[in-house]
Amino acid sequence: EVQLVESGGGLVQPGGSLRLSCQASGFIFSQTNMEWIRQAPGKGLEWVSTISFAPESTSYTNSVKGRFTISRDNAKNTLYLQMNSLKPEDTAMYYCAVAAAWEQRGQGTQVTVSS
Repeated sequence: EVQLVESGGGLVQPGGSLRLSCQASGFIFSQTNMEWIRQAPGKGLEWVSTISFAPESTSYTNSVKGRFTISRDNAKNTLYLQMNSLKPEDTAMYYCAVAAAWEQRGQGTQVTVSS
């Protein structure tokens, strides 16, 4: 059974930073492409970033390029999202998910960017 548990969200001022983590279990994490997705209030799920496993490569939605960095630690079965220069429009529930299988996602961690 795929289990994904996100953490690290919170309230931050514009321009601030947060680092999200996602602990994975129940599947071979090191051989799985992973994604971060988000859902803002009243909106649908939005793709944020993908990291592949072999070869390792990353991609980002345009609105977060240069501000967010996705990474993984296969030894710890953990996915990360470093978020810098946060903006109010980044406010959302953030989920980690198996790539292209968003039904396999965690419970989410709330990120609120507000002064």
